[in-house]
Amino acid sequence: MTHIAISGANGKMGRVIYNVISAREDCDVIAGIDLNTEQYADFPIVSSVSDLPAKPDVIIDFSHPSVLESILGYALSTGTPLVLATTGYTDEQIASIKKAAEQIPVFFTFNLSLGINLLVDLAKRATAILGEQFDIEIVEKHHNQKIDAPSGTAIMLANAINETLDNKMQYTYDRHSQRKKREKNEIGIHAIRGGTIVGEHDVIFAGRDEVITLSHQASSKEVFAVGSVNAAVFMHGKKSGLYTMSDLISEAK
Repeated sequence: MTHIAISGANGKMGRVIYNVISAREDCDVIAGIDLNTEQYADFPIVSSVSDLPAKPDVIIDFSHPSVLESILGYALSTGTPLVLATTGYTDEQIASIKKAAEQIPVFFTFNLSLGINLLVDLAKRATAILGEQFDIEIVEKHHNQKIDAPSGTAIMLANAINETLDNKMQYTYDRHSQRKKREKNEIGIHAIRGGTIVGEHDVIFAGRDEVITLSHQASSKEVFAVGSVNAAVFMHGKKSGLYTMSDLISEAK
């Protein structure tokens, strides 16, 4: 049994995560962390990670980047594994996550969907085959309440493609102020915000007289909640290090 604490317990994703866990028999929720400490289930919710009544086996953080410092501090002092599912981290915060993973187990990915991680793999394969003959553009769509843009998933896709091309590509986020032709070494990344779109990502390979598009659409936030819970169970008892979806998938094979 994996005992989990949910950071961001009173948020939309926090409640979905609780619902996913409550339907499983291999894990449970022993506490929540949220500025809103309203209790809606049979576990306490505290306003700070330092106020947790007991040490959990794993913390799932689906809250806000501003919480990262306190979550890392607690985990480093207690040796608690983390599943970091929040998006919008700065480069400095990502560096802090990687540094912490030298001492504690940290599961960190920009997207916890199994389908998205398959999309990343397919994008890398397509890039390896199509090489420099095709222009590559990434379009992501999310609901009108999403704060960060482009999405962490779009960046994850771009990074995977760029690594396949020996990291020689430059990211272009906005062309409206650039009166020039597209450069060959560009990966265009475009963000759309509107309505209640959960998450859609297209990777477009545009060549001479043909276009190949790889797409993923999430119909519910539950796909991310399921992924985070799978990651938490996977992280229970792990040694220090930085873990991703590829590690979880590899163990499941």
